[in-house]
Order: sequence, then C-alpha cells, then structure tokens
Amino acid sequence: MVESKRGLGRGLSALLEEANEAADAGGVEPGRTVPIELIRRNPDQPRRHFDDAEIESLAASIREKGVIQPILVRPAPGAPGEYQIVAGERRWRAAQRAGLREAPVVIRELNDAEALELAILENVQRSDLNAIEEAAGYKALMERFGRTQETVSQVVGKSRSHVANTLRLLALPDAVQAHLIAGRLSAGHARAVSMAADPVAFAERIVAEGLNVREAEALAKNPEAVAKAPKARATKDVDTLDLEKRISDALGLSVEIRDNGGKGEVRVRYRTLEQLEDVCRKLTPHGR
Repeated sequence: MVESKRGLGRGLSALLEEANEAADAGGVEPGRTVPIELIRRNPDQPRRHFDDAEIESLAASIREKGVIQPILVRPAPGAPGEYQIVAGERRWRAAQRAGLREAPVVIRELNDAEALELAILENVQRSDLNAIEEAAGYKALMERFGRTQETVSQVVGKSRSHVANTLRLLALPDAVQAHLIAGRLSAGHARAVSMAADPVAFAERIVAEGLNVREAEALAKNPEAVAKAPKARATKDVDTLDLEKRISDALGLSVEIRDNGGKGEVRVRYRTLEQLEDVCRKLTPHGR
C-alpha cells in the first residue's frame, strides 16, 4: 500500500515537471489551446484566497508575453467538451483579466483524488497556500479519499510530523485562523498560540507587539516571567498601523513596520519570486 502511494506521488510530480518543461520549451505543442470559456475552476481547489494585486500583475505580464506555463486540466466531470483546472487557477484568472480568448493547456485523465493531490502538490511546491488552506487540503484527502498522514506526506513531499502539525491548526479558534490566512501569523506562531490558555488573546498580543516565533514561544512557556519584564516592543500607534496598511495596499503584500524612536525597518513578506519581481517593478523608476 505504501509503495503504491509513493508511485503515485512520483507520477504527480512528473505531471508538474511535464508542464514546466513545456513552458521552458516555449509553450505546449501546436493546437493544445482551448477557449477560456470552456475551462472551469475546480471546486476542490485547496487555494481559496487570490490576491487581487498579484492577479493584476500577472495579467499585465500575460498581456505582454502570453501564458508561458500551460494550465494543467482534466476533462470536466459531467460536462463533455469542457475542462476542469487541476493546477494553474491563478494563471487562468489572470488570462481572463488580460482578455485572452484561449489558453495553453496540458490535458490529462485524472480521478478526483489524483486531481486534489496534484492541486495540493503544486501549491505546496510554489508556497502558494496559507497554512489553513494547506491543512484543509490534507484533511480533505484523508476524509474523502481515505488517505493516511503517511501517504499524504509522501505525495506532497513533506514529513509526517509536518502534516500532523499542519492539521492541528484547524483546531484553533476562527479568530486565530483568520490571522494565519491573512499572513499576520505563521505556522510557527500558531504552535505557540496553541499552548496558551486564551489562544485568541495570545494571538492578538503577538500581532500587536510584532513578536517573532522565538519570542512567542518564550511567552507561551513562561507568561508570568515575560509579563513582569518590560515589553520588547510597544503596541503600534494608529499612525504606524495606517502607514502599514497604505504600503500593503500599494504593494499587494503583507507589510510590517518596526519603529524604535524614529529608526527601524520595513518588512515586506512575499511567497513567490513573482511577487518579489512585482515589488521590484513597482519600486524601480521607469521600469528599469
């Protein structure tokens, strides 16, 4: 049983490599394009949150260069002549915004379980999923398709402990999960939050004080000692929070300002190299 799942994992990875190789060769073979209106999103797609600024940036690139990497699809269940996205929904959304009528595709016959596994695999490899989306994807594989933590870990190329720790995030209160989805907390922060007597209040303190994972863990292990000591960081004032929001809105990414008496640093969090390139374009005069 384990060996069959390992084979499946290698097969899914090979499909992603096939699409990447097609992109490296300058696109898919002639004729492998389909009308945009015949491509449908997958309701089981693990990624639920798509940054609008990121989509717009990719659409601008597509208007100039087209869709470089083909979208992996399968024949849409119950809809002859149509296709369902397995990997590449962000490209599909951006292609629509760019006004394309057709998109390059790689078409493969996949069942529901294989399609979900491949969607999770692609997003995990690209670091496109937030921790809650990743956990929900693992949960769906286990509950709907009978996968174990071991077989899930083999398919996505993560350790079994990583899968187990990620699944535990779904037990956190909704308010804490919202911070994870928004990128204000990391999975490392969440492990510290889970040890707190009041996870919601603890998460709010981490966000307000800008604590890193090590500081959050120390606070969770010995809250009384930390409470007696001076706080490392004061709660941010309204002006700083407003400035963070304005920069974040302009860049389309999570932004953190750490100020200490007029000196400090600005941190911009990105998940993909495309996001980093987009920031560079916005900060470089005249697109140089």
